[in-house]
Amino acid sequence: MGYGAQLVRGPYLEDPTQTTLILRWQTDVETPSWLEYGPAPRCNQIMTISPEGRSHKVALYGLVPNQEYCYKLYVYNEARDGAQEPITGTFRTLFSAERKVVNFLVMGATGSPQGADAQGDLLPDEAAASRTALAELMDRETSDFIIHTGNVTSSGLNSDANREFFTPFKKLLHKTPLFIALGPNEYGPARADASSKTFLTVNYRRFHDMPWSNATPKYYSFDTANARFVVLDTNAAEGAMWAPSLDEKSAQISWLKTTLASAGEKWKIVVMNAPAYSSGAKGPNNEVFFNLVKIFEDYRVNLVLQGGDADYERTFPMFRAETKPRGVTYMTVGTSGQTPAKRENPDPSTARFVSARHYVAVKIVDRKLSAKVYNEKGKVLDEFDLYL
Repeated sequence: MGYGAQLVRGPYLEDPTQTTLILRWQTDVETPSWLEYGPAPRCNQIMTISPEGRSHKVALYGLVPNQEYCYKLYVYNEARDGAQEPITGTFRTLFSAERKVVNFLVMGATGSPQGADAQGDLLPDEAAASRTALAELMDRETSDFIIHTGNVTSSGLNSDANREFFTPFKKLLHKTPLFIALGPNEYGPARADASSKTFLTVNYRRFHDMPWSNATPKYYSFDTANARFVVLDTNAAEGAMWAPSLDEKSAQISWLKTTLASAGEKWKIVVMNAPAYSSGAKGPNNEVFFNLVKIFEDYRVNLVLQGGDADYERTFPMFRAETKPRGVTYMTVGTSGQTPAKRENPDPSTARFVSARHYVAVKIVDRKLSAKVYNEKGKVLDEFDLYL
């Protein structure tokens, strides 16, 4: 006997706030689903139903800040006279301002193309084992949420998302809300052409929910505890026709300045894909450097998490293109899947460079931020502290 509907993606968690969260999943056949949730360990306090379909999305309301929740997700059995064993998971709401401790993970470029032989048969995915190893290590970490620096898949296509992201990281995504900064792949291979206008909607927007802004999911921000995270869309600088401008008088830059100015004494952490500083194979993106770096310095950004180059790199604190103790630190978190690249554009700004697949575990305790970078074997590649 079969097992009824099967989950082919998820559940995965997105757009957490202090009082709400979005939970998504997909099934292989059309079926209704039932979701129970509540403050841990009482997972059955509230029930909600997702109507019959293959793509499911449930918004959870009335949550409490600083709280761990658990849930159980049910789908029909084959006879449709009962439910299968539930998929279970947990999550935390974002923290209120008085909370001073935050743990989060950072990853990037999970996609890697899968080649074919002369007969058209797919070759083994050489990045698959690395993604699996990184996912197992990340699953052991204490984390309130995940930040992805962009290029979720190598093609930008939703059809590649299970193989390159949702399946290898599924255990982590069951319990850890996800925030994504768009990379150029999200705009598609023809991103420079007018024909790419609908690519982001068809392959990304329909499957992801990020915090609200006038330009979600392209740029947005969120606060948790004593930190503000500002997520930018730098893909105009990568030739994406339909990405928001980075020009001085553009809506994105005006929003960025207002968002940073209103952060007060919080940690200010910017997330974007194209690197302002990089000594990797691609090197720095000059448009990003000239349009954004001075703003980051003027508004006292503490840390910039970037992607774009397939390596790990950390700069010294930088101010006006020189090393300064109170400058801005840039971290390239460039590959959790893509084949690592070598250092081809050496620059004196570099404090640490490693050509390896990796992830970052970050912890903020009041005015101290500590980060450790690990490769797929669990080896520490870098560690450092910043102070507010």
